Amino acid sequence: MLAIRSTLIYSTPMAAIVVASNILVQFHLTGTLWGIALGDLLTWGAFTYPVAFLVTDLTNRQFGPAIARRVVYVGFVVGVALSFWLSEPRIAIASGTAFLIGQLLDISVFNELRRKTWWKAPLAASMVGTVIDTALFFSLAFAPFFAFIGPNVDFAVAPAPILGVLATEAPRWISWALGDLVVKVMAGVVLLLPYGALMNVLKPMPTVKSA
Repeated sequence: MLAIRSTLIYSTPMAAIVVASNILVQFHLTGTLWGIALGDLLTWGAFTYPVAFLVTDLTNRQFGPAIARRVVYVGFVVGVALSFWLSEPRIAIASGTAFLIGQLLDISVFNELRRKTWWKAPLAASMVGTVIDTALFFSLAFAPFFAFIGPNVDFAVAPAPILGVLATEAPRWISWALGDLVVKVMAGVVLLLPYGALMNVLKPMPTVKSA
């Protein structure tokens, strides 16, 4: 009963984050920063998706890897199902694949480091998960090689200066991936603050090793 209840408690925000990120990743920032067009760098999904790693790490800390994996699986199924309805099928497939692999890696890394200094497990886990997740998502969602999943987005594959400033040109989705990765890494560091604040509230269950 406890396992079911804990899974539901954490699965609800997880599914909401996945769906919101799948929608927001289709919208790019407007305006410029230091002469760089933000639309060439970032999607709004970069600001919401890192919270998924926070949810996973808090679940893992409190209930252990088995429950954390259940939360990921439930979030994956619900999130992808709703994403097929709310966003493009290719985005839903890319997001679901990247989410599942990235989150499961996060759980494995966190579990290996859970008895280290409190910040090492969530930081290392989220960094590994974020890099893999970002690479998988943007490749599957926009790279022409994966066009069998769905049609290419012309704007995404059009050549443009990398990060909007470098002389070397590459498909625009590569700049989106790099820009999103920078924001997600920064967010992963910032999210250590709520993780640390919640440590005294969401304490590990007796059957879970201290983290």
